[in-house]
Amino acid sequence: MNTSRLTERLHTLVNQLPKHVQLVAVSKFHPIEQIMEAYRAGQRQFGESRVQELCSKVTQLPNDIEWHFIGHLQTNKIKQISSFVSLIEAVDSLRLLQAINKEGERINRRIPCLLQVYIAKEDTKYGFLPEECRSLFESVTIDAFPYIQFKGLMGMATFTEDRVQIKAEFEQLRALYDEIRQKHAAFVPDFSVCSMGMSSDYDLAIEAGSTLIRVGTAIFGHRSY
Repeated sequence: MNTSRLTERLHTLVNQLPKHVQLVAVSKFHPIEQIMEAYRAGQRQFGESRVQELCSKVTQLPNDIEWHFIGHLQTNKIKQISSFVSLIEAVDSLRLLQAINKEGERINRRIPCLLQVYIAKEDTKYGFLPEECRSLFESVTIDAFPYIQFKGLMGMATFTEDRVQIKAEFEQLRALYDEIRQKHAAFVPDFSVCSMGMSSDYDLAIEAGSTLIRVGTAIFGHRSY
């Protein structure tokens, strides 16, 4: 049986990755058929950025898929994904963190989350400033979120062709991740994910210490909007 280009691209990528690096296949805007092809090729972690699209796909695809929500999450849509989402990757504000914790209490679930850190030199990016992130873990504030499972940090580099700048931003995030993990391991025992790197820069992210990359175009090709 001939192997499709999608399957070939996926296998090539997976075979290049170090064992400690997880791959999230960014499936947003891609059809069910393509996701199923990646699933049959062995992929189990997929990333979506729109709540309505994610909820639709969940009902049509195998239940052992681990769904990552990777977009900018609105507080009024948390309820729609809270019971099944494997990881909310982009918790970018204290307000959102509080809302997720409240929802976790309602359904009696510790919801896995990554804090998004603002490392780029772009106004269009979201996230906690590094100092805000430090303050969150260094104060008693962390105890106020019993229904949050703090899994780690994530960040997106500046959209630029300057690979030196991109790598420096990734290294900044990894340094912050290491600092928090070393100082506060007793309080956040599940803190094990440093998510950075996409199709255009995942090689630099892995060099800088990423443990999870999010790749869409390099697997699925360009999206159909």
